[in-house]
Amino acid sequence: MSNLIQQKTTSTTSAQPAGTPHQRSSQEEIAKGLARLLRTTEAAIYVGLSPRTMEKHRTYGTGPVYRKLGNRVVYAIEDLDAWAAQGIRRSTSDPGVGTVYPAKRITAGS
Repeated sequence: MSNLIQQKTTSTTSAQPAGTPHQRSSQEEIAKGLARLLRTTEAAIYVGLSPRTMEKHRTYGTGPVYRKLGNRVVYAIEDLDAWAAQGIRRSTSDPGVGTVYPAKRITAGS
């Protein structure tokens, strides 16, 4: 039975050129969508922080933008890159474009 399924699958896919534009684009879009959202642990590894630090940033509002999908917290890679880019400096005297605050509560005087 599995040989029959394999033959049918092979015959239908061999009838179309491998990787037709429609097939390729939809498969790439699915893979792209799955790969661009990271859970907290994965996001922490991506930016070089601990998962607990990411949680603190989320609590204090000092971290990157995140999304809630049910009970899950996910981060878009673009948002992680944008957040990290706020800390780019060319020298110690460079004021930069923004500030990446530490993972602690920001007070009015800070």
